[in-house]
Amino acid sequence: PGFPRTLGQAKALDGICQLDLVISLNIPFETLKDRLSARWVHPASGRVYNMDFNPPHTQGVDDLTGEPLVQREDDRPEAVAARLRKYKDAAKPVIELYKSRGILHSFSGTETNKIWPYVYTLLSSRIPPILSDEEH
Repeated sequence: PGFPRTLGQAKALDGICQLDLVISLNIPFETLKDRLSARWVHPASGRVYNMDFNPPHTQGVDDLTGEPLVQREDDRPEAVAARLRKYKDAAKPVIELYKSRGILHSFSGTETNKIWPYVYTLLSSRIPPILSDEEH
């Protein structure tokens, strides 16, 4: 989840700047739940492992110290599901606000490398390229 997450935060942001582009990434609930639930940490160092993307060399053990990894309470599947439902309820009015302003651009998918080219194309069409001193 990004920012703003609530209508209150969106209204506070309005007082600071005027947005002309908002990006919403729509990722299936099950994909998010699985990814967040795959996160394990080494408490002493804060090192984070993801069992799908960057697992430890030995299951359940920190690569550097050999100490056990733990799963935070809020990363357990049932807690993740509750967090995602709460986020969706809070974010819905924010999405509707930006949609009503005509500045919301939504992208759907499950993999960053498949969504990013579309986001990049949008951003490239809206942000002028930065020219080096030699190009001026």
